[in-house]
Amino acid sequence: MSREPGLDGRHHWQRAIDLASRRHTGQFRRNGVTPYASHPVRVAMVAATVFGVEDERILAAAVLHDLIEDTTVDYDELVEHFDHEIADWVAALSKDKRLPEDRREAEYDRAIAAAAWPVRLIKLADVYDNLCDCDDAYRPAALDTARRALVLAAADPELEHALACLDAFVRTMSTGDVAPS
Repeated sequence: MSREPGLDGRHHWQRAIDLASRRHTGQFRRNGVTPYASHPVRVAMVAATVFGVEDERILAAAVLHDLIEDTTVDYDELVEHFDHEIADWVAALSKDKRLPEDRREAEYDRAIAAAAWPVRLIKLADVYDNLCDCDDAYRPAALDTARRALVLAAADPELEHALACLDAFVRTMSTGDVAPS
């Protein structure tokens, strides 16, 4: 029986990229060509380069944000590789696919609103990245999701810069100009 090697990297974000790359293998973005693992890495890059986040734990959770929802990774595996706080953040960013879509979205919004501010920051970075690579057909839905995320995060003083960046991008995308600033 072969055993999977341990995660590589000294930093949380390095090990997070390793785990996300392994678990998202074979998954693709909406265009059918781009490997899905590029999305969580881009979400962390948005958090770091656009929003100015330097906290490696938040960057790691950004990379891990879709694992529970879209792979076989569960909360316990995240605790094993990282810790409870990072696993809590990722769990809050995961939709319960057992629920009907309308109820699932409402529950997800409640979880995001009740979670720690880093969860809302990662959600802002997630919708920012989704807006960056959406096609014309998906843009209205992506804009609606981004506006919903802006409302959920509006009361957080820690998120003032991220909110301003995403809000400006949403306004730009709403006018049809697709290049992020």
